[in-house]
Amino acid sequence: MIAKLTGRLDSFGADTLVVDVGGVGYLVTCSGRTRREIGAPGRHISLAIETHVREDRIQLFGFANGMEREWFRLLTTVPGVGARVALALLDILTPAQLARALAAQDRSALTRADGVGPKLAARVIAELRDRAPAPTVSAPSATHPETIDVRARISGPASDDAVSALVNLGYGRSEAHEAVAIAAGMLGPDASVQALIRSGLQRLAPSETGP
Repeated sequence: MIAKLTGRLDSFGADTLVVDVGGVGYLVTCSGRTRREIGAPGRHISLAIETHVREDRIQLFGFANGMEREWFRLLTTVPGVGARVALALLDILTPAQLARALAAQDRSALTRADGVGPKLAARVIAELRDRAPAPTVSAPSATHPETIDVRARISGPASDDAVSALVNLGYGRSEAHEAVAIAAGMLGPDASVQALIRSGLQRLAPSETGP
């Protein structure tokens, strides 16, 4: 099995690229994000590779890093999510954004990908929410330097109500979920809904500086 390719980027296709390794051209299927990140033909590149072997062909899928490949593997374990849909999700969401969307149960973030409707988005969340790596963020304060597990910090009715309030104010569910998780990590388990909302708003809408 091929796990990595390092060579010269020879050319692009609609959703593929060719890597020249010692004079041999390998056709690799990639997400749009990966194609955009690796630059123009002629560059020396290295891709993490997932090899799929079928009765009639061998197909190589390429990723900018190993984390993207791990998410591709994870996504394709969900019924109804094939390689094409997994690449579409990785095109619009980074691994960190995917983790946050799953933790926040943010179906709207997933449905931005081609081929992902509300039902499939709900299935991806149900299948992967507890299996995917937990998203983490750093508390934005020198007095709270610890990394916060977003999924662990967003439990309880106060946090849920604070997230709903921020979503009603027009913020995306994933970003509201993350802001409240940070607030909960800083304020403690007894924080009120109002305190969580205020702290969340401070993160989502920082004060503008004067001229």
